[in-house]
Amino acid sequence: MEISLAGRVALITGGSKGIGLHIAKSMAACGADVALLARRPDVLEEAGRIVAETAKGRIHLVSADVAKADELASAYASTIEAFGRVDILVNNAGIARTGAFASITDEVWQADLDLKLFAAIRLARLAWPQMVEQRWGRIINVLNIGAKAPKAGSAPTSVSRAAGMALTKVLAGEGAAHGILANSLHVGLIDSDQWVQLHASTSNQPYATFLADMAKGIPLGRVGTAEEFANVACFLASDLASYVTGTAINVDGNMSPVM
Repeated sequence: MEISLAGRVALITGGSKGIGLHIAKSMAACGADVALLARRPDVLEEAGRIVAETAKGRIHLVSADVAKADELASAYASTIEAFGRVDILVNNAGIARTGAFASITDEVWQADLDLKLFAAIRLARLAWPQMVEQRWGRIINVLNIGAKAPKAGSAPTSVSRAAGMALTKVLAGEGAAHGILANSLHVGLIDSDQWVQLHASTSNQPYATFLADMAKGIPLGRVGTAEEFANVACFLASDLASYVTGTAINVDGNMSPVM
């Protein structure tokens, strides 16, 4: 069984590094035309070169801050100009902001919601009419396992991610009659650039040892790879997942206490 996205157009936010980059690379290798959105043009250009190495479809790069409504609208318009439509929307942009609840200011709360929740809302709203018209669409919201089982000190990110899970269920319910499937993918510990950066700034041990230490609480006994995460995203984006919608799927090696 082969996953094919030939003839589809995918728009991926946070597509220049880490999980977003691997999703873009995998979807392009499966035949999709892929638009990558990220803030930094230089990093975006390098990402484009990486994706192009195995791409079967076209690639479009858009520099934009998805937390800003005007830039997001311009980025979406640029994608439509390049490809004519968006079939697959992957809302992946976001960083983990956490802290003690009493220390989190309104400004931090708002910035987190703008980046992780409102960007997804705005992009889904932009893509919705065209997906309804063509009676086919895929919306994949990349969240984390804290959305289901938030821990102390995990705000604001766990709260905005939980809202993203609720958004996914609303989109799945309203999209079902129009052939639009919406699901969320929940990150556990996945080897990506954020851990590379954390290792560089906090640890003197080899990176492999650093990852092995992080994996001690994971039943599968290891940290996941970005490629493994991207494989699930590609499946959900394909026709093979035509009866999967409204689900919140953990990609975490059974790290989460909640299904």
